[in-house]
Formats: sequence, C-alpha cells, structure tokens
Amino acid sequence: MLAIEAKNLTKKYKEKTAVNSINLKINQGELFALLGTNGAGKTTTIKMLSTLILPTDGEIKINELDIVKDRQKVKEILNVSTQETAIAPNLSVKENLEFMAGVYQIPNRQEKINELIKMFNLYEVLNQKAKTLSGGWQRKVSIAISLINDAEILFLDEPTLGLDVIARKELWSVIKNLKGKITIILTTHYMEEAESLSDRIGIMAKGNLIAVGTAKELIKQAGSETFEDAFVKIATGGEI
Repeated sequence: MLAIEAKNLTKKYKEKTAVNSINLKINQGELFALLGTNGAGKTTTIKMLSTLILPTDGEIKINELDIVKDRQKVKEILNVSTQETAIAPNLSVKENLEFMAGVYQIPNRQEKINELIKMFNLYEVLNQKAKTLSGGWQRKVSIAISLINDAEILFLDEPTLGLDVIARKELWSVIKNLKGKITIILTTHYMEEAESLSDRIGIMAKGNLIAVGTAKELIKQAGSETFEDAFVKIATGGEI
C-alpha cells in the first residue's frame, strides 16, 4: 500500500513555478530521501506533502486520504521534525514529553511516554532541562516528541544539520530503528546520510523530479563511482 501518492503536483507563486507537475509514490514503511540543491523545489514539495501549504494544481493522497478533502484526518497521521528543535528549553526532557502528550490529548499518555523513553534511550537525560542538552540529544528528543501522536508518516527535515560526526552517527542509529515501523521522508544535504539511510532517493532540480531510485541505481544511471558524484551529475545535468 502507498503511504503517499502525488499526481501532477504543482505549486506556483505568481509567475514562478516552484514545483512543476511532479508524480511521486512512496510506499508504507519506506524511508524516502528527497534531495536537491537550494531552489530545486524540495522544500515546497515537502510543505505540500505535509499539508503545510496547498498545491496550485494536482493531487496528493496520504494513506489514500485526499489532503484537501480529508485534511484534518491527514494531519492526525503525520508529523514533522523541523531543523529547529521543537522543545521547550526550560522544561526537562520528561516534562517536554508530558507537555506534548497533553497537547495531543494522548490516551494512556504515560504508556506512550515510557515507550518513547525506551525507544530513544532517554533515561540518562530525563530530568535534565532541554537547554542543557547537547545538539545530538536535543535532536533525539525533538524526533521523539514528533512521534508522540503515533504518527504513521514522519517528515525529517535536515535531522543532523550542525551535529558532530559521533552525534550524527548516533542519530542515524535511531532513524534506522524506525525504518519499517513508520514511513519517513528525509531531506538532507549530506549525501552519505541519504545513501546510508534511504530505501529510495528522489532528486529534484528546477522544480522537476528528475530521478528516483536506490542509491546504487542512481550511481549506475549517472555512470559514477560514488553517490555524491552521481547526485552532482544528475542534479546539474552533467554541467559540473
């Protein structure tokens, strides 16, 4: 079953076409990375897929629900973890989880909180104020919070941006453990991250979705030796 299906998805801002009639299918439980240089249209695409903005034309179905007709139902089954860590700095990790469980009116909230504490191994930082945590821990807690509503589809926007190598690898482990359990759409500028984590990858350029496949398939398509070289060649049309 498809988690996301977009048909002829288009977004225009006056005379500028940010996303140009793209078609995209993402399977349930898949980790799909959407890549592109700045201005390629990926951020606009993610905003449409996550219901933050509506398309100018085309349609999107999330778990077979239409994002226009069934927008509220769609919002209940997805969540977004943005680049900015969505945690209250003066609350402890435990208080952050309790607060968001209250916001979402989660039934059996303590059971859900305990599940996330175990999943993200938050025991050692539970009583620490969020502002005292390292960047890696803050991102972990932020992603945990984004799953408080039992999201079936999670958008991860640059989850390891600014983290050191060790913190990045630790967060990769967390993301890998989520694979297959929920559908994840990842945006990143780290090619190694996309190659390591993704089941499939889409590459955008100038508002168009120009390639979709596994990292190996894209390397082969580009005739390159590494995924980074393949991305550059596909994204630029071989101009670099």
